[in-house]
Amino acid sequence: MRIPRFVMPIFPVVPVILVANVAFAQNYPNKPVRIVTTITGGSQDLTARFIAPGLAESLGQPVIVDNRGGLTSMEMVAKAAPDGYTLLLASGSLWLLQYLRSSVPWDPVRDFAPITLAVTLPNIIAVHPALPVKSVRELIAWAKARPGELNYSSGQAGSSSHLAGELFKSVAGVNILHIPYKGGGPAMLALISGESRVSFPNAGSASAFSQSGKLRALAVASARPSALFPGLPSAADAGLPGYETGATLAIFAPARTPGTIINRLNQEIVRILNRADVKQRLLDSGAEAVAGSPAELAATMKSDAAITGKLIKDVGIRVD
Repeated sequence: MRIPRFVMPIFPVVPVILVANVAFAQNYPNKPVRIVTTITGGSQDLTARFIAPGLAESLGQPVIVDNRGGLTSMEMVAKAAPDGYTLLLASGSLWLLQYLRSSVPWDPVRDFAPITLAVTLPNIIAVHPALPVKSVRELIAWAKARPGELNYSSGQAGSSSHLAGELFKSVAGVNILHIPYKGGGPAMLALISGESRVSFPNAGSASAFSQSGKLRALAVASARPSALFPGLPSAADAGLPGYETGATLAIFAPARTPGTIINRLNQEIVRILNRADVKQRLLDSGAEAVAGSPAELAATMKSDAAITGKLIKDVGIRVD
């Protein structure tokens, strides 16, 4: 059987492409690397700046932190060349905004290559000191005895503290009124002043207020106790198994970035995040290092999208 002549030139192209990709990855990096953040300032900026110096040293190239912020930062990285020189440090909004908005200009699985989880900022269950409860079990019992009487403060719709509050209502089976504020700071002030009775702030930001007695922390919303809040039980230990929530920051590259580059970046960033000095600096800033493999990050995205995505749909939370 004769092979048509127009098909034959296709065969030798494949190995040429493979050789070119291997050669490209072997030469990586030969110019500065950029870490784009989706929020200007705060934990994202600090995390990127804790990682950048160590990564620059190991790669032998400058690593620039680019605080772009907003949806455009995610879209820009999604469309960037898949060459390992443009990375994204993003929160769970990367894979949850598809449930909060009518549309987003990227697909979190199709357009991004996971590199590693970076840090987590777990939420806590906190109450105003005047509320006569000293444990999660007592809070749930008090709320069930007075449905609709309790309220909780949170940042804007779709924020970590908002989702933590709605998840608490779902897992605990209680009816608590939601009072949204413009940010986590005003929501915390509302709790401290007694304007709200319950809130679900990040552990790091609430620690000082707990120590001063301005709020009462009942549990950390994680599977195990957190170094950010020593002595505070996990939600599971406090009687609310399955209640795990918090902000997660992770690092991505554009989709189709060569696997050898992804693995190199993963190894270097994980090594940096596991350094004792970096871990301590992260703790001091209110975050915990949670470095892992690309597969672990992909699994986290899938699980969170399934659980939190369903919650967002069920509650009807929208940000557009």
